[in-house]
Amino acid sequence: MLKPIANLDEVEFTDIEDNGYYTSRRAQFSDGIGARQLGYNLTVLPSGKAQCPFHCHHGEEEMFLILEGTGELRFGAERFPIRKRDVIACPTGGPEVAHQIINTGSVPMRYLALSNIVDIETCQYPDSNKINIGAGRRGEPGLHKMFRAENTVDYYDRESNEPPPRGG
Repeated sequence: MLKPIANLDEVEFTDIEDNGYYTSRRAQFSDGIGARQLGYNLTVLPSGKAQCPFHCHHGEEEMFLILEGTGELRFGAERFPIRKRDVIACPTGGPEVAHQIINTGSVPMRYLALSNIVDIETCQYPDSNKINIGAGRRGEPGLHKMFRAENTVDYYDRESNEPPPRGG
C-alpha cells in the first residue's frame, strides 16, 4: 500500500543541477506519495543562485512556499523581496507573469513547489527568447522540444503542393 505522506526532512534529492548560476537540488516526491494531478518538490537553492532561467508557463500554474532563507522573486517586469513563510502565486500566461526565484541571502533557501500537471505544456523564456514544448503524460515518453523563438517557419514549409501518393 502506498503511503500518502512525505516528511520534508526525509525526501530524496534526485534532481541535482550544477550549472553555474543555475545550481540547486530538488526532491520530486509527488509520485512517491500517490499524487496524480499535482506535482510537488522541495528545492534547496544555494546563496547567490537561481534554480532555473526566467520563464512562464502556458499550462501549469505554480505555487511556492518559502520555508527558509531570503531572496528575490523576478515576476514580469518587477522584483520582489521574499522570505520565510511567503506564499508565491505564479499563474499561467505570457512574459507578464514570467518568474524566477533567486537566493540573495547568505544561507541556503528551501522552498516547497506545487503545480498542476498538464499533458501539453508550453514554456517561454523571455531572457533568451526560447520556447519549450512538452506533450505526454508524466513518466511516459512524449514530445519534448526546446527551440529559439526566432526559428519560426511558414505554415506550409516543407509541405508538398501535390496530393500524397495512393497505394498500399
